[in-house]
Amino acid sequence: MGYNDNKTEEIQVPLPKSKKNELFAVVDTVLGGSRMSVACEDGKSRLARIPGGKRRRIGRIRGGDLLIICPWDVQDEKADVVYRYRTNQARFLSRRRALPEQMNVF
Repeated sequence: MGYNDNKTEEIQVPLPKSKKNELFAVVDTVLGGSRMSVACEDGKSRLARIPGGKRRRIGRIRGGDLLIICPWDVQDEKADVVYRYRTNQARFLSRRRALPEQMNVF
């Protein structure tokens, strides 16, 4: 038996939770200081930031990355980054048609 015989590749990918008001977003521009301008799935453009404790865990964010964000309750034009998808995860979501049409650039 070979190493890859009869194995199906399963990718565990988190999805936005609508109960927690989370959305898909794509990074437009990185502004520096863990802040970026993002285009959200609801058609709005928001200023997103990486909260303090998550900076190292989320890693480097570049323009065009797919994110999960959570808009602020107080100011709707601002949001926090919850998760950053890697390139292979974004392509997997695109193939599974889990992304909204306007977000599907992968």
